[in-house]
Amino acid sequence: MTVTAQPAVGEKALPGATGPTPRRRTGRVRRIALPYLLLLPALLLELLVHLVPMVIGIVMSFKELTQFYIRDWGAAPWAGFDNYSLSVDFDAPVGEALLHSFFVTCAFTVLSVGLCWLLGTTAAVYMQETFRGRGFLRAIFLIPYALPVYAAVITWAFMFQRDNGLVNHVLHDQLGLTDSPSFWLIGDNSFVALLVVSVWKGWPFAFLIVMAGLQNIPKELYEAAAIDGAGMLQQIRRITLPSLRPVNQVLVLVLFLWTFNDFNTPYVLFGKAAPEAADLISIHIYQSSFVTWNFGTGSAMSVLLLLFLLVVTGVYLVLTSRGRRAADV
Repeated sequence: MTVTAQPAVGEKALPGATGPTPRRRTGRVRRIALPYLLLLPALLLELLVHLVPMVIGIVMSFKELTQFYIRDWGAAPWAGFDNYSLSVDFDAPVGEALLHSFFVTCAFTVLSVGLCWLLGTTAAVYMQETFRGRGFLRAIFLIPYALPVYAAVITWAFMFQRDNGLVNHVLHDQLGLTDSPSFWLIGDNSFVALLVVSVWKGWPFAFLIVMAGLQNIPKELYEAAAIDGAGMLQQIRRITLPSLRPVNQVLVLVLFLWTFNDFNTPYVLFGKAAPEAADLISIHIYQSSFVTWNFGTGSAMSVLLLLFLLVVTGVYLVLTSRGRRAADV
């Protein structure tokens, strides 16, 4: 038995037609094309804002681009892989300085991301309980995340001043924990100062994301665990952390990328020349490009940084996906 397509309301069936009418095919094409048309403006802006400068930066990394060719960088001579060879030659001064900056950035990123996650998760767990003033505390916790970066970091820069800074006033004058006022923006203490500002600025984001993830955990699970005699630490270990695994997977990755690429915080805190102990790779690449006027080498360093972040992100996603599938099984 042959089934003939019936015309829709308001449509006329063509003689001998057994498939969809032209008008119906046009409507189907429009429904398929509509999402792509809506995404087209965002795609064009993405190309203009990110991809086009990225491609230009990659091309610049293969050129001997110095201050002599700044007006017409396309006329700069082709350098091939010389800029990359110079950057990864760790026995030479340029490569050695880049390697030191890379290790400093790795240590800073691990400590900052770990502390941000720990503080944010702890605060989010305790904020799940209902008590008077909970909403006010939540709003207070989010202030560092809501403040403009420049205003917040420059305030910390004043607080870290040696003579009139609030940090030395509290630690030395009030508590007597130090023998003399410390220099926080130079020397080895600069790493501690940078880490404090980064954690203060970043942990509210972790708090916000984890707090949203906790809303999806049924309270019945905690009630059942409490009836079975599970304490708070056991509930966090057996219920909270496994339930937050998808949230933490994205949260840690975002914090890692933000922290490893952070430029605003060290630049506002230390200026163009960061101390050796706080020489993050973002500031180091800036100095190699805009202070020494060697944009080719700076571009090569940026490309190497991009490749490193892509590799780390890919490995992280593969490992976390395998762990998530194993936990589900």
